[in-house]
Amino acid sequence: MAVKLSSCFLSHRWSTCSVSDCNHFSLRFYSSPSPRLLTVSCKIRQRNSSVPQPRRSQSKKNVPTQLPQNYNLMPDDSGPSDSESTDDISDVSENSVSNDIVAIQRFDDGNSSSTLTPSIDADKGGGLSTVPLQDVIGMIRNAEKNIHILNQARIHALEDLEKILGEKEALQREINILEMRLAETDARIRVAAQDKVHVELLQHHLEKLRTEMSNKNRTPDEMQDIVLRSPDRQTRALSEEMNALRNENMSLKNDLMTIKDELNEVKRTDERVEMLEKERKVLEFSLKEMEYKLTLSQDDGAQLSTLRSECETLWDKVEHLQVLLDKSTSQADQAILVLQQNQELRKKVERLEESLEDASIYKLSSEKLQQYNNLMQQKIKLLEERLEKSDAEIHSYVQLYQDSVKEFQDTLDNLKEESKKKASGKHVDMPWEFWSRLLLMIEAWFLEKKIHRDEAKLLREMAWKKDARIHDVYMECKDKNERDIIAAFRRLTSSSSGPGLHVIHIAAEMAPVAKVGGLGDVLSALSKALQKKGHLVEIVLPKYDCMQYESIQNLRVLDIVVESYFDGQLFKNKIWIGTVEGLPVYFIEPLHPAKFFWRGKTYGEPDDLKRFSYFSRAALELLYQAGKKPDIIHCHDWQTAFVAPLYWDLYAPKGLNSARICFTCHNFEYQGTAPASEIASCGLDIHHLNRPDRMQDHSSPDRINPVKGAIVFSNIVTTVSPTYAQEVRTSQGGQGLQATINAHAQKFVGILNGIDTDYWNPATDGYLRFQYNANDLEGKAENKKALQRHLGLSVSDSKRPLVGCITRLVPQKGVHLIRHAIYRALELGGQFVLLGSSPVPNIRREFEEIAKKFETHEHVRLILKYDEALSHSIYASSDMFIIPSIFEPCGLTQMIAMRYGAIPIARKTGGLNDSVFDVDDDTIPVQLRNGYTFVTPDEQAFNGAFDRAFNHYMNDNESWQELINRVMSIDFSWDTSASQYEELYVQSVSRARAARRAAG
Repeated sequence: MAVKLSSCFLSHRWSTCSVSDCNHFSLRFYSSPSPRLLTVSCKIRQRNSSVPQPRRSQSKKNVPTQLPQNYNLMPDDSGPSDSESTDDISDVSENSVSNDIVAIQRFDDGNSSSTLTPSIDADKGGGLSTVPLQDVIGMIRNAEKNIHILNQARIHALEDLEKILGEKEALQREINILEMRLAETDARIRVAAQDKVHVELLQHHLEKLRTEMSNKNRTPDEMQDIVLRSPDRQTRALSEEMNALRNENMSLKNDLMTIKDELNEVKRTDERVEMLEKERKVLEFSLKEMEYKLTLSQDDGAQLSTLRSECETLWDKVEHLQVLLDKSTSQADQAILVLQQNQELRKKVERLEESLEDASIYKLSSEKLQQYNNLMQQKIKLLEERLEKSDAEIHSYVQLYQDSVKEFQDTLDNLKEESKKKASGKHVDMPWEFWSRLLLMIEAWFLEKKIHRDEAKLLREMAWKKDARIHDVYMECKDKNERDIIAAFRRLTSSSSGPGLHVIHIAAEMAPVAKVGGLGDVLSALSKALQKKGHLVEIVLPKYDCMQYESIQNLRVLDIVVESYFDGQLFKNKIWIGTVEGLPVYFIEPLHPAKFFWRGKTYGEPDDLKRFSYFSRAALELLYQAGKKPDIIHCHDWQTAFVAPLYWDLYAPKGLNSARICFTCHNFEYQGTAPASEIASCGLDIHHLNRPDRMQDHSSPDRINPVKGAIVFSNIVTTVSPTYAQEVRTSQGGQGLQATINAHAQKFVGILNGIDTDYWNPATDGYLRFQYNANDLEGKAENKKALQRHLGLSVSDSKRPLVGCITRLVPQKGVHLIRHAIYRALELGGQFVLLGSSPVPNIRREFEEIAKKFETHEHVRLILKYDEALSHSIYASSDMFIIPSIFEPCGLTQMIAMRYGAIPIARKTGGLNDSVFDVDDDTIPVQLRNGYTFVTPDEQAFNGAFDRAFNHYMNDNESWQELINRVMSIDFSWDTSASQYEELYVQSVSRARAARRAAG
């Protein structure tokens, strides 16, 4: 076996690179010409050897991954065409394998960065020049593709190197065998030489005998007899053997020459191996160079993305202001219309007066005429009153319009000023976690009385607007002691206004530190979405002993104690601060003998009303003593519903009066009703609040309802979906609060929740064994197989649909339909997986019996607990997902399921009705249809939707795949919902400011 190096060359200004192997793997890419461009190319050919080669197994041969032919990595219009750049490939015979040209193109250090990296001009503010974003993204993609091709070329070079090394080892083994045969031949030659000497002696003896015989005149017959008696037979045998040895010797000499030629070829192969090793090093160097350039390009792209997002935010604000202006314009149009109506009324009055004058001229004396006159006078008075009211209304409309226009202009000026400051380099783009930590540090100084109120306000506003000055001062002195840092901060004398609203959430849950239900997810996701929109968001939570402390960064206790009133005396509270997912959070730890939040669980204690009314009062006390002036205080569910009456009755008169109160009820089934006497503990006036129009519960005059009080005393009241907002206004869904909700309908609105699309993302989910997206669903099928193996389900039929269900097993969730779905899925030829637990004893026992029944079944598995990692796997593995709730305020599982490509089967109620639209509903636009729905909560209606989904899955795979792509592309992020909350906040704050200006 021999390997021949056919060509090895170096050339400049080579712009075509091609990689191909025996499987006709071909790839070429073009780069812009460079005067210092280096190309290395080599050809490797194989030819037959005169020595038989051992047969090698072909089963282990790796087939390289094929890429599209003529795949351009670096497009260049000036580059050669495909036909000009493609090398001719000669025919390959049966015993000849051709490895075509492997060419690697790399750039010199002096020109590579200028070719692949966009130029960046930095001004004094550190801004970027106007480089098209698409070009930068294209460069980044091209760089990634170049790295991919270099990796492929490197892999093929290593494979060729391994083949050559294997061939070298085979040659070495053959050389060893030939050397052994050569040694044996040498030994035989030596023996043959000895025999030759012996034959020569015998020939000499024979000549002597012949001479003697001739001297003695012997006859030929006698000579023949003598010869026969002589050792001539041995001589002939030796002569024949000698001839054979000579022939063999000649053959060995030929073999030796062949071996020498092969040894020379081996030496040349070693040289080629060294050359390939050098090429491999060149490839590694080029790869590192490309990775470095890719990093630079990604950094530039990130900076451009930041600027682009800021620009989009500004445009959103301008559009929002334009909407406000349009509304104000429409109000002005209405005012003009009312004015026109008033003018018509004036004309009517004038006509009536003329009629009266005519009546007085004729002096009609009849009683009917007198009565008519009296009636007309009364109408005139009514018309005059209406006219006065209309004038006042017109005046208010005009004033409101002027205020709106002024506010619009002020906001627009602020935006312009902010844009100028950002353009001048005064804005520092650091992660929100940095600014949250800085804000908490400033608050700690103020609460610990290390800085004054005005200084805290100034520094808070500078941190809020991400001022470069406070960032620079902090970075300069962060390694110094606290006194020096405070002194440096005090030297900052300029002030600025915040870029958005100051929102403080007071709640009992927050994911991931203290999560029980959906409230924790909503609070975290909404806060992060508002923070991204430029608002200052802070959160106040109880400090539970059972929190996930590992999810809190920089947790520390402040060197202060906040005292709050409860049960007729003052109790001290420790204040802890920390950041959770970039959000600043305050944790209140009551130093109360009852250890309110040191119980090992969040809810479910007999004194829950006392625990959370204490927390609500302590939270407001913290805001008051910290000197905060928030624009919005947002409280959630009955646990913090006490905040609303406490704020207006106790703290607004003290000076904590800058905020508007927003209350969100996530589920009206839980209202926290209690005896009226218990609200006195937190300082609320029983006689003032225990009234039907305030906090008195509808069930009894001696009980209070915190949710009702929050609805009455809040400026904004929301719930978690538009449909649920309509349902709770009825006697069936209002849980006794429908009258109160309808009485305050003007401030009540339903906003559909979203999900955290960064956390729930199948393309990056760390809990999944195989990541995937809407354009590549292969990972979903692999996750399904992995889950089936993990749970011990059958994997024999990949087309068998898997139905998933993740829920709390309570009556609200439709447990009778979940139980029915298990058996129905088996009847239709599917599999079923349930993940969930139940706090209701009889439901828990029922499902434990079902789980035991199907413990070894190959198509059903029930896991009666909550497992976060397993929930991600079930979402990713399910083909369908059931949510048969009796009522559902919002529901997040249907959104998560669709995010992971599982088709929802849901009842039309609450948030399910706002997010799942039936595939077969012709009244819904096709692009919005995303699942299967039913109306009545019974088995027959459920079967109608369930069977239609199975039929679709079994009989129309192409349409089912299109449906998966559609549901995975739906935007269920918090961006839209947060914008709706933002609009409510802004409207409420604007009305409050207008009212204060009117009063002032």
